[in-house]
Amino acid sequence: MNLQPPGEQLRKLRIRLGITTRDVESRSQRIAETEKNQEFQISNAWLTQLENSDSVPSIFKVYSLAAIYHVKFTDLLFYFGLDLQKTTLHQLLAPLPNTHLTTLEVCDTEKTVSFPVRFDRSFDLDNTNLLTRMVEIWGEVPIALLQHLDLRQSLYGYIGLQDFTLHPFLRPGSFVQVDQRVRKIQPQRWRTEFDRPIYFVELRDGYACSWCELQDGHLLLLPHPLSPCSVRRLDYGREAEIIGQVTAVAMRLVDSPDPVPGGAARLPKQV
Repeated sequence: MNLQPPGEQLRKLRIRLGITTRDVESRSQRIAETEKNQEFQISNAWLTQLENSDSVPSIFKVYSLAAIYHVKFTDLLFYFGLDLQKTTLHQLLAPLPNTHLTTLEVCDTEKTVSFPVRFDRSFDLDNTNLLTRMVEIWGEVPIALLQHLDLRQSLYGYIGLQDFTLHPFLRPGSFVQVDQRVRKIQPQRWRTEFDRPIYFVELRDGYACSWCELQDGHLLLLPHPLSPCSVRRLDYGREAEIIGQVTAVAMRLVDSPDPVPGGAARLPKQV
């Protein structure tokens, strides 16, 4: 972790590139003229002040610096303590009450994540076990590579904390993978609720995730028998439209423990 002030880091970056503050001023002016916005312009005096103080530049000036120094916009934001990789984390810490579509945003595709690159051939895959015991070698895989997997064919939905349509089969707070290629109700037979197709539906005022049936031009959103919700009957194509079929679910099986001061989980009282 670099503990140097952001202004000092910017100054050293500029010096390594052999660029003067006057050079930055003239090049930023060309950017401002191209974008027809003087917010992109960086004066010699302003840059000198930035490099020698704790000032925080506007997003327009950060953009100009990134372009002039040939570095990533996100890297310069990190100089000022803003890590865009944490966006998803903060979204999870502030869940929304209603069901909605979500995205898996990757701000820096050149970064890597740990990924299993070789599995232990002697391991018995028929029995349940920990993934860490199945993997022989872990490797660092570029995030961009993962983006080219089947993830491209899918959307991702979040089941709102107040959406109990398929509860307890599908709990509020779950994430679902949605295949956009299946936008019609499949006339297939199913034997158990685990076989029954689940659909992600766009409504006039939001989204829904449920079992579905078509009846006389209307789309029926069917709740789980144990759910407190009722059947919803909507005009198919006007009030409701199927986005796709749910193909995978990421769901907690128990509620998260209440946080306590200091970050430790609250343990059951001893009796």
